[in-house]
Amino acid sequence: MYALICGSLAYDTIMVFPDHFKKHILPDKIHMLSVSFLVPEMRQEFGGCAGNISYNLKMLGGEPLPMAAVGRGFEPYREYFTKLDINLDCVRYIDEEFTSQCFITTDLDGNQITAFHPGAMQLSHLNKIPEIKHDISIGIIGPDGREGMLSNSQGFSECGIPHIFDPGQAMPLFDGEEFKGFIERANWVALNEYEAQLIMDRTGWNEQQIAQRVEAMFITHGGKGSSVYTEAGEVQIEAVKPESIQDPTGCGDAYRAGLIYGISNDMDLETAARLGSLMGSLKIACQGPQNHKFSQAEIAEKFKQSFGYSYQ
Repeated sequence: MYALICGSLAYDTIMVFPDHFKKHILPDKIHMLSVSFLVPEMRQEFGGCAGNISYNLKMLGGEPLPMAAVGRGFEPYREYFTKLDINLDCVRYIDEEFTSQCFITTDLDGNQITAFHPGAMQLSHLNKIPEIKHDISIGIIGPDGREGMLSNSQGFSECGIPHIFDPGQAMPLFDGEEFKGFIERANWVALNEYEAQLIMDRTGWNEQQIAQRVEAMFITHGGKGSSVYTEAGEVQIEAVKPESIQDPTGCGDAYRAGLIYGISNDMDLETAARLGSLMGSLKIACQGPQNHKFSQAEIAEKFKQSFGYSYQ
C-alpha cells in the first residue's frame, strides 16, 4: 500500500552573498530599486514538499507515491528518485512549463531574498486522485497549486482515503470558508505555529474546535517540540536535540513523513509525533532538505535513545 504525497517537486537554488544587503539597498531609493549581488557560493538541491516528504518516508521504510506536475528540467530529479526506488507513476510531465524552482539569496546576517517560479505546479489540478490505479492507504495534501489542492481534498474525500491537510506556504491562497472545507474533509491537520494562528483567525475556530472535526491536529513549535490536539485535549511532544543546527529547510516535511509512517503503521498519535520530531532533528543537522542519510535500524535506535522505548 502506498502513501499518496500530493504537493510540489521543485529545485532549490541557494546562493550566498558574502556581505550584508543593508549596505547595498538604500532606503530612500527603494521605489527605484536596482541592485546586483555577486554570489560566488551556490548550490542546487532537490526539494519541494512532495519530494522532501517522499524522501524521508522512503528512508523510514514507507512506500511514498508523490503526485505532482513537473516540466522542463525534471530529468535529474527523475533519475535521482528512480535510484531511490520512489514510484513516479503519478508525476505528470508538462512540456510547456518548467519544473518549479525556488531561488534564494542569503546574506551574512541570514536575511533572504527569495523568488519562486511555480511553473508546472500551477497545473497540478490535471492530476485526479480518483483516476489513480494504485492501492492508497493514506495521503497528504501539501502546498501546491490552488486548484490542485482543492481538487485533491475532494478526491481524497470521494475515494474515502484518510489524509492529512498541510497547507504550508499555500496559506495565502485560501479564505476561511475554504479552510473549513479542507479541515472537515481531512482526518488530520498538520501546521506550524504561525500557520495555526492564521487558520484560527480565518476560520474563527480555536485548537479544540478544529480538533473536534478531525482525529488530531499537530502543531510544530520548532526547537520547542510540538503539540497534538484531539477531542481528549492537548499533549505536548518533546523536541529531540539535534547533533548540530545546520539548515532548517525541509524540517517540517521530515516531521510529516514521521507522522505518515507512524499513522499508517498503527502507532498511537504520540509515538507518530515523536517519530516526526526525531526526523526533523536528523534533518536540521544537515544542509539541504534531502541530504541526510540514515538506515531504518539507525532511526529506530535513535528513537529508543531519545524516548526510552521502541516504536517498532
